[in-house]
Amino acid sequence: MGRRRMFRKGHVLEVKITGLAFGGKGVAKIPSEKGDFTVFVQNTFPGQTVKAQVSLCKRRFAECRLMEVMKSAPEEISFDYQPIPGAPYATFPIETQHKYKEETTLDIFRRIARIEKPKDLYKGFIGSPKTWYYRNKMEYSFSSILHNVKSGEKEDGFGLGFKHRGTWWAVENLDKDSGLFDKQVETDLIKIRKWCENTGLPAWHPPKREGFYRFFVVRRSIAEASLLINLVTTSVGQDRFMQEEFVQFIRGLWGDRVAGVLHTINDDIGDRVEARSGNSKLIYGRERITEVLHGLKFDISINSFFQTNPQSAERLYAEALALALDKHLGGKDAFVLDLFCGTGTISQLLAKEHSGKVIGVDIVESAIEDARISAERNGFSNIRFYAADVGKFLLKYPKYRGKIRTLVMDPPRAGISPKSLRKVIRLQVDRIVYVSCNPATQARDIATLAENGYKLVQFKLVDQFPHTSHVESVALFERIKGFIPKINLKR
Repeated sequence: MGRRRMFRKGHVLEVKITGLAFGGKGVAKIPSEKGDFTVFVQNTFPGQTVKAQVSLCKRRFAECRLMEVMKSAPEEISFDYQPIPGAPYATFPIETQHKYKEETTLDIFRRIARIEKPKDLYKGFIGSPKTWYYRNKMEYSFSSILHNVKSGEKEDGFGLGFKHRGTWWAVENLDKDSGLFDKQVETDLIKIRKWCENTGLPAWHPPKREGFYRFFVVRRSIAEASLLINLVTTSVGQDRFMQEEFVQFIRGLWGDRVAGVLHTINDDIGDRVEARSGNSKLIYGRERITEVLHGLKFDISINSFFQTNPQSAERLYAEALALALDKHLGGKDAFVLDLFCGTGTISQLLAKEHSGKVIGVDIVESAIEDARISAERNGFSNIRFYAADVGKFLLKYPKYRGKIRTLVMDPPRAGISPKSLRKVIRLQVDRIVYVSCNPATQARDIATLAENGYKLVQFKLVDQFPHTSHVESVALFERIKGFIPKINLKR
């Protein structure tokens, strides 16, 4: 008979975290007759003793959800901000956070990418210029179910803040500044909550899928010190919602900082800000704010992707540009392809230095629209942007084969799909600069690229999200001349 599973789903454990795996999973060991049984607990750190609930149990390991930190680690420190679920490592010195991000990333490059000595290719860790107040966007959730942080109990009420870790229905009220976004906005969030509650319209009730107020989204420009606001509600009760009064209230709080206010109707039952059906209406000001990176201006709408930590993004992009814009790039006849280009940040930075053509591709039409506006504003005539699926675009425009010397890609957290990666390989570009917000998926792709003649030359890590487990990697690959790829290049 096979080994019986030690625990069932829902079982509550109390364990001491002794190690850390990539992605913020604390590691604990429980002795058994068959040897140590491994327990992974998300958002924990070595030295902590925690209470955790089993969400998945296999014969050799269990995945657990953090319920409570029973005992802090020796190196944990206090801070003056309100702790929030989205910053689980805020109590650890930033140097300690960097150390573990570096160690766990090198480990997955060794295990998944099958690089024997990743340290030989590793060129260092780049910290964020700011470890507090670095974010340029926050999404706050309304809920009629509150998690009481002191008692640990769920209560009925009117909540506005962040989802309690491990739940999709309960909100922890944000009663003071979290230290991550904007001090003025977060200090006043309690006033916004009370104003909305006083309208008599209810907060969203996730299990019942009913209510009016759903999300309060704020995007800020650090360069302009301006704010773009999106109030997301359902349509049930909108006839009783006074838009003009809401705008006056918000402008009374933040004055000239308020660049624009939108009201989005979202009747989807899913827990997403963007509605699959519904509408978004500008009820005050303008739809975009402007951010500046490396001297270039970028116009950004509320939903378009833009780096959440722009000051750290400048360092990340500087590394990517240094790898892309070297002597091998070629002259004015050489094309540079920027895949997953978002609002065209990297594309425009490339176009600033490259005398040839730059092509930006992203599936999000609003992001491409923002990219075109920014490129025109910045005076670039050597960029073309396409709103298209990356995989289909590469198939649709084979004319670029042989002309692209360098390819830059910055895929979403899930990474580039295997199908799209094969199309990238078929282009047979000389160099690939791969920016990744998830080194685990990048490590998977490193192995595929190696099998098809692309050698990893070097990589660096960049801390875009202090106080979380996330880290970015920027890597350079070069094609080995004469190498015969595993895939069929003609397909």
